[in-house]
Amino acid sequence: MLYTRQQVIERLRAQVTQRKPIVGAGAGTGISAKFAEVGGADLIIIYNSGRFRMAGHGSLAGVLAFGDANQIVKEMGEREVLPVVKDTPVIAGVMGTDPLRRMDYLLRELDALGFSGVNNFPTVGLIDGRFRMELERTNMGFGKEVDMIRLAHQMGFFTVVYVFNPDESTAMAQAGADSIIAHMGLTVGGSIGLERGDAMQLQDAPAAVQAIGEAAWKVNHDVILLCHGGPIATPEDAAYVLARCEAVGFVGASSMERLPVEMAITETMRQFKAVPLRS
Repeated sequence: MLYTRQQVIERLRAQVTQRKPIVGAGAGTGISAKFAEVGGADLIIIYNSGRFRMAGHGSLAGVLAFGDANQIVKEMGEREVLPVVKDTPVIAGVMGTDPLRRMDYLLRELDALGFSGVNNFPTVGLIDGRFRMELERTNMGFGKEVDMIRLAHQMGFFTVVYVFNPDESTAMAQAGADSIIAHMGLTVGGSIGLERGDAMQLQDAPAAVQAIGEAAWKVNHDVILLCHGGPIATPEDAAYVLARCEAVGFVGASSMERLPVEMAITETMRQFKAVPLRS
């Protein structure tokens, strides 16, 4: 791994000491990772959903059976992202529920490639109702993700995890998670995001984030609390939430690469189309 667990933690805590937010950027392409680093990202996180997102499809494609999630992340890391990131810790999104892999072997492979940390994505935390119940009953539930994070922690990885409620936050803190990301749901906005009316309301997000943080802190007060998703889509949204709870940063994926690309390419194309021809 490029950075040890302690080195990543020290880098992040230095940002907080300087009164700067921790910012994690999801990257689905090498160019996204390259310029997230140029912009000052503290962590770059590779998810299988990034490949689908940057191909023009909804991020939830990463939760469905459209590809081998763990193989996609290995390929993206080895061939696209790790070769162009110079100094920023790169985090691998690992599907801990994958029944076809030896997790210890997969994590050693990620270590050898130069990943500094591990995240639990795809995550069954995005699934509820009867399907979630059946996944839990058939040994493909959130507990498998907790087990994967516990193993990654024991192997010396920095671990930064998605949780969706206080109970999951408690379980991940007990497994040794260094940072908890309070996930507020699919990000709003753009061509393939949620409508704001379908998401949690922004004014409700700070309390939800805080409750998740407090559950983790009862286990380990040193856990770093971050937030992600749902109505928190823009820098202004992140500022609203961070001013109203004890989270010290934000992790974005669609917010960091899809929405900026949608807007920039659309506007650039309009400008080219507005160029007049010579009379």
